[in-house]
Amino acid sequence: MGKIVAFHSYKGGTGKTLLSINLAATYAKRGKSVCLFDLDFRAPSLHTAFASDASECWLNEYLNGTCDIKKVLIDLSQQHGNGGRFYAGLANPTTEAIRDMSAKDRKWEMRALGRLLSLKNSLLNDMHLDYLIFDTSPGLQYSSINAIVSADVVLVVTSLDTSDIKGTQRMTHELYDLFEKKTGILLNKVLAETLTSETQKRSLYEKLNNIHTLPILEIIPCFCDILRAGGTQIFVEEKPDHSFSRILEKIATKIENF
Repeated sequence: MGKIVAFHSYKGGTGKTLLSINLAATYAKRGKSVCLFDLDFRAPSLHTAFASDASECWLNEYLNGTCDIKKVLIDLSQQHGNGGRFYAGLANPTTEAIRDMSAKDRKWEMRALGRLLSLKNSLLNDMHLDYLIFDTSPGLQYSSINAIVSADVVLVVTSLDTSDIKGTQRMTHELYDLFEKKTGILLNKVLAETLTSETQKRSLYEKLNNIHTLPILEIIPCFCDILRAGGTQIFVEEKPDHSFSRILEKIATKIENF
């Protein structure tokens, strides 16, 4: 049985999509079979990252119950497999589809939850995938809650922004404590000058552990070259010796042992 990993955040702009793509690529480099799903139906972005919309169906259609999950999957193994199998399931980025998903009611969301839960059998068991990675909408949207309920491990991506800290604290208390999920925090986009020594790193970890009740899995600096790339590169593939790539390797190992 493989694992489902969900990336979540209190607010947008934390970098969870970049992290989810690079984590998926990290596992593929290790020879694992992985599928990355875009569950951010309000602002889909994975179709841009992979410059692809070649699937028979969108993920929206699977959750609507109008197609099989295998018709959603795009096989990216040749471009991004690096020894493993790499699939993606994309959300429909059209304005009409975004409006439609935003208007779904509670009954629809409950049916959609059942379809997400069934992926454990159809993909992890039947297709022998090792990891499903969910890139979710920020905040407490039903689609994000469904992803969290379905997941085995949840990674909350946050920053040192005061509103983000307070929002993440509330979300932790109201959501993660309720579902009792294996959850860890990734502090992203930290100014590099605050991490120049081991003493500074330990001080920051201590500060964060006093703020958050969830474990801090990793502190990730803000890399200027990643910002300049604007999401056009998968760093763990193109720059495996980059500090960011080494951090993703550490995160991947921690999830394996979670």
